[in-house]
Amino acid sequence: MRRLYKQGLTTTSGGNISVRHKNLVYITASQTDKGRMKPSDVGTVDLNGNNLTPSLPLSMETQMHLAIYAMRPDVNAIVHAHPVAATTLSASPNFIDTGINGEARALLGIPAFAPYQRMGSKALAGEAAKAAAKSNIIILQHHGIVALGNELLKAFDRLELTEMAARSTIIRKNMGIKDHLTPDQLNELDELNF
Repeated sequence: MRRLYKQGLTTTSGGNISVRHKNLVYITASQTDKGRMKPSDVGTVDLNGNNLTPSLPLSMETQMHLAIYAMRPDVNAIVHAHPVAATTLSASPNFIDTGINGEARALLGIPAFAPYQRMGSKALAGEAAKAAAKSNIIILQHHGIVALGNELLKAFDRLELTEMAARSTIIRKNMGIKDHLTPDQLNELDELNF
């Protein structure tokens, strides 16, 4: 969380991270300064949603994290944040273009889109889990980005790369750059297994 905050990928109060280890999920507590988080600001919840650290209010998005873990047994880390460019482009499933950069396409593929639901709601958890079945990057409409990985740094890298792709999309559009990776180049990148 401190790295996300330092790099301007989230706000003081925004975003959350979790890691699954066996039958437990470690998740950022709610109402904490994300730029100054300490290990004591990390809560523990079981896969049924029971808070094992009752002295900490868990992230309001705990349901979403648990729903994604239930959908994706291969995922052991989730990073959710509100990077400015990617969140700006979260209005539509097609605004963030991962087909303009080889690294973005290889590591992100095509982001999945979850239609708007109120933050912290069961409906958002359900939409995010459905989207997680399709991609390691989820665009939460009018909300932010969720990045998945088998470990924490992989999920963080995907979130950071999504923000880079969003910024590149905006800059290219403003400059009128239309050149794109070819369908053959995209297919070749899609076959890589990152």
